[in-house]
Amino acid sequence: MMSGKKRTIVIVSLAVLAVIAVLALCLNPGAKAGPSLQTTDTVLMVSPVAFGYNEETAVNNVFQEEGDENNIPQKARKESDNYVQLLKDNGINVIAVEDTKKPHTPDSVFPNNWFSTHDDGTLVLYPMFAENRRLERKPAALEAIEANFDEKRTVDLTHYEEEGLFLEGTGSMVLDRVNKIAYACESPRTNKTVLNDFCEQLGYTL
Repeated sequence: MMSGKKRTIVIVSLAVLAVIAVLALCLNPGAKAGPSLQTTDTVLMVSPVAFGYNEETAVNNVFQEEGDENNIPQKARKESDNYVQLLKDNGINVIAVEDTKKPHTPDSVFPNNWFSTHDDGTLVLYPMFAENRRLERKPAALEAIEANFDEKRTVDLTHYEEEGLFLEGTGSMVLDRVNKIAYACESPRTNKTVLNDFCEQLGYTL
């Protein structure tokens, strides 16, 4: 665990909040940071204002279907707010960032796809497949990272977007942070060239 700004931020999405909530019961918020940690006592969440179906990501996301249910944005916001409170009640520090209606970013609750932080002070920015997902790098989110993370260097992989090569953060990879191993399956959003670059710059084995 970490104190002050020297925290590694784990980014939380609605899809994994239930798991994180359970893990929160097992964490010790007062523990000191070690050489490398699998978990943290601090999470960043984006509070949604326009959550919904994303046509740009649906082209290669078989789990996404356009439904006809009403009030999706409102229901997503309520679910998000409830999880924020649940995490806080279980001793987890929550950095809540308010999303904006413009530019339209229906998937903004998944910031773990476009950035990650690491306990050596590294901030990684990832190349995103969908153009409207690249717009999620909004000033409020970047300012929250800067205010809560003791950044020592930035590994910016976003230039790969110009080549049509992508690696969507921990949506593409499972990271064993203790043993420095990255697990991934190649896909339109997980390119091996970018993955190898990530591993080389952060000292991971693929």
